[in-house]
Amino acid sequence: MRFLTFTSALALVAATPALSEPVFNRIASFATPQNMAEGEDHARPTSAEIITATEDGMMLVYSDSPLGVIGLVDIADPKAPKPMGNIDMGGEPTTAQVIGGMAFVGVNTSESYVAPSGKLVSVDLASKSVVAECDLGGQPDSVARAKDGSFIAVAIENERDEELNDGDLPQMPAGYVVKLPVKDGAVDCANTQKIDMTGLAEVAPEDPEPEFIDVNAAGDIVVTLQENNHIVVIGADGKVASHFSAGTVDLAGIDTKKDGKLDFTGKKDGVLREPDGVKWLDNDHLITANEGDWKGGSRGWTIWNRDGSVVYEDGARFEQAIAAIGHYPEHRNKKGVETESVEIASFDGTPMAFVVSERASVVGVYDLTDPAAPVLKQLLPSGISPEGAVAIPSRNLFVTANEVDLVEDGGVRAHVMIYERAEGMPAYPTLTAEGTGIGWGALSALAADPATPGKLYAVSDSVYRAAPTIYTIDATQTPARITGAVVVTRDGDPAQKLDLEGIATDGEGGFWLASEGRADKLVPHAIYHVDAEGAIDKEIALPDELLAQQTRFGAEGIAVQGDRLWLAMQREWGDDPKGMVKLLAYDMKEKTWGAVHYPLETPAKGRWMGLSEIQIDGDWAYFIERDNGTGDAAQVKHLTRVPLAQLQPAPLDGELPVVTKEVVRDLKPDLARWNGYTAEKVEGFAIDAAGNGWLVTDNDGVDDSSGETFLWSVGAMR
Repeated sequence: MRFLTFTSALALVAATPALSEPVFNRIASFATPQNMAEGEDHARPTSAEIITATEDGMMLVYSDSPLGVIGLVDIADPKAPKPMGNIDMGGEPTTAQVIGGMAFVGVNTSESYVAPSGKLVSVDLASKSVVAECDLGGQPDSVARAKDGSFIAVAIENERDEELNDGDLPQMPAGYVVKLPVKDGAVDCANTQKIDMTGLAEVAPEDPEPEFIDVNAAGDIVVTLQENNHIVVIGADGKVASHFSAGTVDLAGIDTKKDGKLDFTGKKDGVLREPDGVKWLDNDHLITANEGDWKGGSRGWTIWNRDGSVVYEDGARFEQAIAAIGHYPEHRNKKGVETESVEIASFDGTPMAFVVSERASVVGVYDLTDPAAPVLKQLLPSGISPEGAVAIPSRNLFVTANEVDLVEDGGVRAHVMIYERAEGMPAYPTLTAEGTGIGWGALSALAADPATPGKLYAVSDSVYRAAPTIYTIDATQTPARITGAVVVTRDGDPAQKLDLEGIATDGEGGFWLASEGRADKLVPHAIYHVDAEGAIDKEIALPDELLAQQTRFGAEGIAVQGDRLWLAMQREWGDDPKGMVKLLAYDMKEKTWGAVHYPLETPAKGRWMGLSEIQIDGDWAYFIERDNGTGDAAQVKHLTRVPLAQLQPAPLDGELPVVTKEVVRDLKPDLARWNGYTAEKVEGFAIDAAGNGWLVTDNDGVDDSSGETFLWSVGAMR
């Protein structure tokens, strides 16, 4: 295998200039299976849920519910995190807090919802051994520590069974809060204080479900009762000092329907906030992440005075910013982007909030210098479904714990991700539609404007089946910007039964589109021509003799060569030899079909190999060849080329000639520049009017994906 080198170096879209305002960028990722011991079954699901750091900021401690352990990560060098192993908790760990050299871990040992139980486990981090346990009398959720290390507070949720009576409350026994003194590094179990939460909320007052908990510098405890839509403040004396309803919020400019399109014109009034994560900003103000988990759907966050009056309500602003960078989870939009948790810290004297969106896999970074007018500074990409986060301002670090592990579906593993604050520019997003009101995602193909350098076109695939869209991109900006969107229509309505996986300009303002069919969903394999307004004016079906051999893995790219259209088929069909995939040719004058065979690399066991794109430029046809591996399982992500002279199609009913390919570029090092896990779907490639090559990844519409889209240039191709 020969790798060719272009004359210019890699030019990432999000290149970092010289000195500027400090920003956060991801510097490393840690896959949780690394903490398993040699000989363990690494194919078991694992997770990173709630995360904290030691007081010196050199070690991370996260809870791993599937394995029943806490995991330790050495971040002495944060750019090269090292596994320190797992420690068995004898149950399901929920949250860990560290005081000195001890970790205090809430562990759920419940037999059932009606018989909840749990314990607080004390772990010596130096010896990695359990040294003590306290019975908590119920199922623990969040654990917090006093700023001075004098006590531990635990929210005993005794959570509801969501399958019982549609999850309605009350479901006994009731939850509560416990406060445990800490003396000389040890928990004083004998003097545990149980703090009653009943009779406070308007919603099911007999069944409070404490969710998240935090302690301020004065020793006051704040706790959210999520399903009860209530917030309680407990004084330093361990008694309820105040409490108030979390109230409702009116939302405008949101997508309210799970209908296969992105439409941010909807609204909802009187939505319950139902807060999950909560943090004190100072002794008088607090911030909540409003997940809206049960009857809500609030999807935002709020800053409060401790008396319950609202200082700032974000409403749908966070969600709208997330939609602009392609991370909106339309397939799960009841709760929108689902704000899950929040972290607070000051960096160089600037108070900052880190608001975590679980469903969009994004963290919003806000400047809270004026709590009544927070400023969104950045949106950080995370792994799939971030659950917890910890800031380490003494080392200019921020860390997320991402709970979803897709190993059972052949997908990416759970990760801990590390970010560093330094001078420069954000490396992400690489593409935005900020200020346009355009929602986007699942970019499955790329084409270039023949006249304007840096002007690109992309299409969305079947994720947005109700509104297949052609996007116009200005890649001369950093980040690149979506400047327009045209819905593909048939007879004036958004076209149905399309899975657009290829786009090519026709030289006259219109486009040729390739749709990957799927017989079980009645989606035809076909070529479509649309005018500049997106209206379909020509449809070309694949020939019957070819369709007799069809699979669901059809055309993944389209290119124009004079009067001939070329389609890159993704994988072998029934009449293809193993490891050979067709490049289909359609003669638009003669209305005839032909093909050649393209030789694929051999995939790893349990994986497949295929093509994702075709682009013709000069004397070459370029392709993206990739496997379906992601993260550490990704092996082949290649940009290849074939001499155009070899694209001489033969009739479909005979033996097809085999072209000779060259690997132009291994794309894995390119994808590694963002310091996350290796993306599976490099789906689009185009060469612009200036001769520069551009690539884009498909984020699957944030479905079993981190939602991250990478658009970047590989420099001069001519």
